[in-house]
Amino acid sequence: LAVLTHPVIHGAPEGQDARILIERARAIMPEDRVLIHVAMDDARVAELQELIAFFAPDVKVISFPAWDCLPYDRVSPNVEIVAQRVAALCALIGWEQQRERHPRILLTTVNAITQKVTPKNVIASASLIAERGGRLKQENLQTFLHNNGYNRTDTVREHGEYAFRGGIVDIFPPGYDEPVRLDLFGDEIESLRTFDPASQRTDKKLSKLVLHPATEFFLDDDSIARFRSGYRELFGVTHDNDPLYESISAGRRYNGMDHWLPLFFERMDTLFDYAPNR
Repeated sequence: LAVLTHPVIHGAPEGQDARILIERARAIMPEDRVLIHVAMDDARVAELQELIAFFAPDVKVISFPAWDCLPYDRVSPNVEIVAQRVAALCALIGWEQQRERHPRILLTTVNAITQKVTPKNVIASASLIAERGGRLKQENLQTFLHNNGYNRTDTVREHGEYAFRGGIVDIFPPGYDEPVRLDLFGDEIESLRTFDPASQRTDKKLSKLVLHPATEFFLDDDSIARFRSGYRELFGVTHDNDPLYESISAGRRYNGMDHWLPLFFERMDTLFDYAPNR
C-alpha cells in the first residue's frame, strides 16, 4: 500500500476549498514554494480565482488554461487562450526573479497540466524591453514580433497583433489588458501609451513595455529546421501537396500547426518545471 506523505482533504464544499487553498499557500510561503491546484475545468478555476482575490488579496494567483480544441485538430487554439497561457508561463518565471515574496497559487485544469509546454529556457530568453526615452530600431522590433508569433494587421484588436504606421507601432502583448502604442521619432521612443482597441483612443502612459512571445512556438530559422527534420522523420519524404509542411518551411503560419508543437523544440517541459519549489 502507498503511504501518503501529505494530508488529503476531500468533500470540501465550493467556497471552502478556496479558504483551504489560501491557508495552505500562506503556510508554505516561508519555504518559498508555489501551491499548485488542479481543478476539474476552466469554470472552476475562474470561480476559485475570483474567491481568492476577494478574500485574500495578498495571495498572488496565476491561472493556466487548457487549449479549447482537441489534440491534432485541424484548427489552432483560440488566440486569447494562447495569450493567457504564454502570459502565465512568463509570470511564473517572474515569480522566481522577485525578491519580495507573497503566498502564491497556480490554478490549472486536468487537461492543461497533462500537456507539455514550451521549454522554460526558451520562454525566459525570448523578451524585449522598450522604455520611454530609450532607443529601438524598427527593423529589430519587427524581426522580434515576426519571430515570436505576432500577427501583423492593419488595426490591432486582439492579443498577439501588431501594426506599423510610419513612426507609430501598435502592439497587443500577452499579459496586457490593453494594447500599447509606441510613438517613435527615428530610433527614439517618444511615448508609450495604452489604448482602447475599440475606439483606438490612447489612455494611460507607460514608462516601460515588456514584450514576451505571443505564441507557444516560434518560426525562426532554427525552429523551422527542427520542424522539417522531425516531420520528415515521422512521415518520410514530403510532397508538394502538403500545405502544413510547405507553409512552415516558408516561415508562414498555418491553421492547426500548434498541434505539432514538440517538433519545434529539442525537448518539452511540463507546467511543474515552471513552478519553483512546488
